Amino acid sequence: MTGFEKLENSLIDVIKEEQAKLGFKEEKIHLYYPLSSLNHFFSARDSADEMAARLSHMPEALVEKLGQVTATHRGDRFCFYIPEPGSVYVHENMKENEFIKVLIELVQQHDCTKEKLLNLFASYWEKTEYQDMNNGEFDFYIRFVDKEDDMYYYCFKDEGFHFIYHRFLPEDYEEFGF
Repeated sequence: MTGFEKLENSLIDVIKEEQAKLGFKEEKIHLYYPLSSLNHFFSARDSADEMAARLSHMPEALVEKLGQVTATHRGDRFCFYIPEPGSVYVHENMKENEFIKVLIELVQQHDCTKEKLLNLFASYWEKTEYQDMNNGEFDFYIRFVDKEDDMYYYCFKDEGFHFIYHRFLPEDYEEFGF
């Protein structure tokens, strides 16, 4: 998978997550990424200016799906502008039982438990991995093993009356040292 394909998948995944949480609206979207994450996508060690040059011409396949995506940066923080057709594309191509939608519905329930989360993951893929985390920020992670279209580490924190989560790409998870 190329760096631009990884970027496209990530942009789409973040838009899916946003739409699952907030609902669909045909709208312009701004998404922010640190330079380190972008370097992971491209297996590069670009400076911010080198990455900006790399992102100055988006591939036609990405543009066909999300519209004329543009990237700007301030220092090591990049902003991706996705025009309205991008939000429409994601909405029209999201499955009714999309994992992220079902996950968000579950964590929003007050009776969500670690066991329910584990069962949800297992219902979507036969191989999952669970590990406790003792870093003060998260309590545990769950991830799909060898699932090419969902390689994220889903890190959960039990807030007592509900769970919060954040998902990380494997390279970002490793870089943050969880």
